[in-house]
Amino acid sequence: MEPKKTLGQNFLIDDEALDFIASLIDISKDDAVVEVGPGHGELTIKLLKAEPMSLTVIEKDRDLWSRLKTKFDRFPAFSLKGGDALEELPKIAPKNSDWKIVGNIPYYITGHLLRIIGELDNPPRLSVFTVQKEVAERASALPPDMNLLSASLGFWSDIMMAGVINRTSFDPVPNVDSAVIVISKKDRPNIPADDYYRAMKTIFKQPRKTVVNNLMDGLSISREEAERKMSAASLSLRLRPQDLSVDDIVKLSR
Repeated sequence: MEPKKTLGQNFLIDDEALDFIASLIDISKDDAVVEVGPGHGELTIKLLKAEPMSLTVIEKDRDLWSRLKTKFDRFPAFSLKGGDALEELPKIAPKNSDWKIVGNIPYYITGHLLRIIGELDNPPRLSVFTVQKEVAERASALPPDMNLLSASLGFWSDIMMAGVINRTSFDPVPNVDSAVIVISKKDRPNIPADDYYRAMKTIFKQPRKTVVNNLMDGLSISREEAERKMSAASLSLRLRPQDLSVDDIVKLSR
């Protein structure tokens, strides 16, 4: 079946890469797992063979639904949710138990999907996503290379880029290489999430400016007041947004 360009479909077909991803998600028999964009089921079969308690796949392409059901309905753990992951994930995500999510994510939904996951009341304990290499590098960045994406993910998780997947591992072959990111849930700082994200957006509004200047512009305050906020957080007045850690942003959000 031909991939649909409108859905950003590039199917991962390299068996070694698929085995690597399956090893990272580390499925046990007690795990509830969600797979986003199973495509033809190349990764799905490896996940099912690990015998999870449940595996729910979310697939947007209607033309793939019958194929997936035919291949995998024999597995008791398997269920298919047809639709857009951006809409369906909040509906099916477990509310009161640990769960995991895995998938090969089209570039055009990556940022939105990661934001939705972070805003869930119960984010997955472990997320393993194949994304464009550039996105993986941004997501896993640390000071002095922080950015809006890594700061957002860092509020609720630890992020690691686990490996690069060459573009020739996909069909059709995309224009760029991909990489696998592993996102592990951690305890959120003891502040309201809205306060953190509001501070984060203010700080990164103009990344090339100093944090002091962004606080002045974003909060409509004087330089003196912005400098007082930085001093209260024990931060240098010369810092730029990319220099701040998640803990620094937490301090400023307070």
